[in-house]
Amino acid sequence: MFISGGGATDLYFVMCRTGDKSPKGISCIVVEKGTNGLHFGKKENKVGWNSQPTRAVIMEDCHVPVDNLIGKEGEGFNYAMQGLNGGRINIASTSLGAAQASFELAKEHLKVRKQFGKRLADFQYQQFKLAEMATALVASRLMIRNAARALQEDRPDKVAMCSMAKLFATEQCSKIVDQALQMHGGYGYLKDYAVQQFFRDIRVNQILEGSNEVMRMLISRDLLRED
Repeated sequence: MFISGGGATDLYFVMCRTGDKSPKGISCIVVEKGTNGLHFGKKENKVGWNSQPTRAVIMEDCHVPVDNLIGKEGEGFNYAMQGLNGGRINIASTSLGAAQASFELAKEHLKVRKQFGKRLADFQYQQFKLAEMATALVASRLMIRNAARALQEDRPDKVAMCSMAKLFATEQCSKIVDQALQMHGGYGYLKDYAVQQFFRDIRVNQILEGSNEVMRMLISRDLLRED
């Protein structure tokens, strides 16, 4: 299985089965880089996120001492779920950052690029698109902040709120970045322009920390839960 940072980090927190087939049979252990039996695959050639190396983590007859257990045996699944909630806010936030930057780039481009003797910013179609992008940005930001507050306050709806924020922000912000690239025309497809990198980097956010299909499942499960 390949992971972000594989081969570049010194510590690996591994969820492994130490008990029965239920979630309570999963424990969390630390495996240090250099441990016998721990190997890494080649660096993957990705579409985006190229500043962060991604490699397969391979464990063959990899033995670690009992002292490397985090917390108590059987608590690994809970740790993983707690980490995922915060991770979903993190991924949503990176999408928001890419969308905000792309929005600003597009806005400036519309002000200076001319067609038919007029600035692109003077065409009503572009004005309406810019308004839609700004609205989606504000909505995404508010959803992320609401989810962060729910997680910080340990509210009962924290899983649903984090899932909603991740689902909404990653999809809406991807649309914003895509529209920003479109506003640049052919220039947006050149690597001399930063918007293309945001376009490549943001796409994976709909997959990381649980795909958006999983987010929909978690949200619907919460909505249909019997009290």
